[in-house]
Amino acid sequence: MFILNLSLSVLEISLLCFGAIILGITIHFTITSRRSLRSSMTEKDETTKIRDEWKLRYFNDVELKDKELANLREQLAEAEENLNIYSIEAEEMRKENKKLMAEISNAPKTALAPPSEKPDYFEQLRLAQESLRDHNEKINQLLDNIDMFKETEERNREVLKSNEDLSLQITELRLKLAEKEKEITSIRKKEVLTKEMTSMLDNAYSEFNVLQSKMQKLESQANSSKLLSLEYEDLKESYRKVGREFEEQKIKLTSLGSDNQQLQAHLLETEEKLREANFQRQQLQKRVAYLEELNNDLQAVSDANKKLEVQLKRIGELESMLNMAAEERDQLIRKIDR
Repeated sequence: MFILNLSLSVLEISLLCFGAIILGITIHFTITSRRSLRSSMTEKDETTKIRDEWKLRYFNDVELKDKELANLREQLAEAEENLNIYSIEAEEMRKENKKLMAEISNAPKTALAPPSEKPDYFEQLRLAQESLRDHNEKINQLLDNIDMFKETEERNREVLKSNEDLSLQITELRLKLAEKEKEITSIRKKEVLTKEMTSMLDNAYSEFNVLQSKMQKLESQANSSKLLSLEYEDLKESYRKVGREFEEQKIKLTSLGSDNQQLQAHLLETEEKLREANFQRQQLQKRVAYLEELNNDLQAVSDANKKLEVQLKRIGELESMLNMAAEERDQLIRKIDR
């Protein structure tokens, strides 16, 4: 009887030792799991904060680039409109100049009617010679003006050539703008993918939080050693699963970081190309100012052509008067000789 009681006591002691060992393992795992969960939660909060800051900076950069591209499109449209207007005005000015030259070359020479009275022929001849000298000087000035007009026509041809070059540059700018729009479309697609990956990470974090709450509930319900050991194995398996998922999400987050760096590189290239487009726009504005000055010069040449036409008519009248004076002088000399 004593031996039976002793055997039962040893069995109970062995069971108690086994239970104590399981309880010690459970307490150790609980403490270590809490520490790891705290560290993982801290890392998760830091990762979430960094991700939110990156998303905010990325969205702000995309919005700024959209505004800059819209301003660039407006400026390009305005430059094209001004270029078309200046081309039309230059074409009209060239047509008017051709018309004026044709009128000058085809202008009839009018002659004055002979005077009814015959003044002193020598005095009239002297006055005519002085007038002829004055008009010779004016003719020389007009010839100089004609040379200036030819130079202006040459400049006009150069302006037309520069207009063609500007048209080619505008076409190139349109192609570059289309490429920029394609790049922005690809960036927006990558942004959608980034949002999807972010939502997947949020779901993984929420599942991780759910598992953590379950672990806390299991800790409060650890009254029986067998139930605790079974739940411990399940929880351990779930923890491994969550750890694997967490590592996968970290890998995905790393890939998203590399994609973000690539997107930032694309944005830097876009900014460089936008600066080049602004420089080309400034060059276009300078050329437009040059075209305005050239139009003013063409207007001055047109006024000079009108004055030239009037003076040519006056020269024709003076030539007819000189011819008449020469005839009268010859008649007078013949009368004196007789």
